[in-house]
Amino acid sequence: MDKLIFTALSGAERALRSQQVHANNLANMDTTGFRANMEVTAAQSLEGGFGYDDRHMANMKSDALSTRQGTVKETGRDLDVAVAGNGYLAVQFGPGEAYTRAGNIEIDAEGALSVGGHALLGDGGPIVLPPFNAVAIGADGTISIQAPGAQEMQVVDKLKLVGGEAGELTKNEAGLIVARNGDQLAADPAVTVRNRHLEGSNVSAVEEMIATMSLNRSFEMQMKLFKASDNMNEAGNRLIGA
Repeated sequence: MDKLIFTALSGAERALRSQQVHANNLANMDTTGFRANMEVTAAQSLEGGFGYDDRHMANMKSDALSTRQGTVKETGRDLDVAVAGNGYLAVQFGPGEAYTRAGNIEIDAEGALSVGGHALLGDGGPIVLPPFNAVAIGADGTISIQAPGAQEMQVVDKLKLVGGEAGELTKNEAGLIVARNGDQLAADPAVTVRNRHLEGSNVSAVEEMIATMSLNRSFEMQMKLFKASDNMNEAGNRLIGA
């Protein structure tokens, strides 16, 4: 079978898988702190040709993350934070930790803080606040509370804030951000947060729709190539059998 068929099928598969990436981005346009995925594909030459490099396949790589800043809006809620720059909040995930830009922090009846159902981590592990009348989160991630009967705020813990470049990060099965090498990221004192604000998704609906339309055209072209290759193979078989 002509290798062009494999090339066309590889291109069509790449288009379909890329569509899934962009569909997921669009589905999370309203998800707080969501980082858009960018599909990464490289060309791979097919061996065993006739001495010239004319057949290639699309080799899908791991998705990359878009580090573009999402829209930051004021909420007025004491436990909402927007992370600045390329920083992330650390949350517990299984025996280790993962990272997120979502800053809509929740607190349960025992005072435990969490994001998306995952325990929020501080300097000493999961953060649990004692009883308080008021709470505030500083730009450096320090958490202060006003204890019942007290007049002043006192620092009780500090958010674990980490930094990371897009090429060093990927997403796990839960959609949380993790290091590609599997290591835990170290706390970065340069990362800051903005209290009483939330960062929205950094997905651009216009860009995602344009990418989707481009992939549709690419898929149609690959199908035409597949049909053309099939026709050439049939013609060749007729010549051999003549």
